[in-house]
Amino acid sequence: MTPKNFIFTSESVSEGHPDKVSDQISDAILDAHLAGDPRSRVACETLVTTDFICIAGEITSTHKVDYEAVARKVTKDIGYTHADIGFNGATAEVDVRVHDQSPDISQGVTEGQGKYAEQGAGDQGLMFGFAIDETDELMPMPISLSHKLVQYLAELRHNGTLAGILPDSKSQVAVEYRDGRPHRVDTIVISTQHRENVTAEQLEEMMIEQVIKHVVPAELLKETRFLINPTGKFVVGGPHGDCGLTGRKIIVDTYGGYGRHGGGAFSGKDPSKVDRSAAYMSRYAAKNIVAAGLATRCELQVSYAIGFPQPVSILVDTFGTNTISEEEIAKRVRANFDFSPSGIVRTLKLTEKGRRYLDTAAYGHFGREGETFTWERTDRVDALKS
Repeated sequence: MTPKNFIFTSESVSEGHPDKVSDQISDAILDAHLAGDPRSRVACETLVTTDFICIAGEITSTHKVDYEAVARKVTKDIGYTHADIGFNGATAEVDVRVHDQSPDISQGVTEGQGKYAEQGAGDQGLMFGFAIDETDELMPMPISLSHKLVQYLAELRHNGTLAGILPDSKSQVAVEYRDGRPHRVDTIVISTQHRENVTAEQLEEMMIEQVIKHVVPAELLKETRFLINPTGKFVVGGPHGDCGLTGRKIIVDTYGGYGRHGGGAFSGKDPSKVDRSAAYMSRYAAKNIVAAGLATRCELQVSYAIGFPQPVSILVDTFGTNTISEEEIAKRVRANFDFSPSGIVRTLKLTEKGRRYLDTAAYGHFGREGETFTWERTDRVDALKS
């Protein structure tokens, strides 16, 4: 059991972090395929390092995509347009190693082709969804603030407000809890890549005055410690400073460690992969449970077998914060949420025209606003209450 008084820390990374560059390229390729063929089967992995991009995976689609063009556009949009920092989206070498999805998997996830008539899950595994009433978006406060810091930092970099700042950055927020509720922010860490001519003093002033104090509510900044570029220098960064891979920021993508994780990454995977789609559906259910007042904290676990059209198990855990029995909550979840792979796709409109999975590939998949994030709706509240 978590103590009532404690400090919990979560981190986030910017769109320019090497792992997130990889996630964004993979999801942009997914978007491009789904735009032309909603039934595309995509499992796309990307590696980035010094002036090099490798795209690999298993993709079956009737729609042809120029992978190199997609990768270059993503990296240039992030801000990797400099010839002198070891990674330039316009000139980096791009290697593509993609082949078709295994027919043994394909028959299990295509309606009418496998052992079962319905569409089956794309793989076995377990997924978690989580919600808590600490923030308006029903996310844990440490990860919520961490995302907002690097997202706002990127916004100021893009619009030219912060001169000399480069794309790669990270944040970390430690929140002190008292009686189980957020009390103050204990420590904030921001590390950001910068030009050689930006001094440590200039950087600290920019991060504290123009980023942190804009994002973090003043009432939470009580004796808060600020650690800005604690190594003293961050000039070498991005894919030149650290190799990036798709799917290596799964805790950043979800709940910052506050909720459990099944281990499966999201980016580059089409909705037949329950690693992604069932995690979205689990968040949808957990968020509606908390929004309905049935609990103040809720975690939902679901599991699948490859090719099987229904979840193997569904578990609801409210950590003792429930206002009705957990058995009754679980019963209402099963009555109001279709966790079959095809039901998830229909409910959350995961293959609808115009959807941009690229939007999810930086700053978290949960607690977000916009048409892409259909799993953030709270439109099942009345049904759950009754």
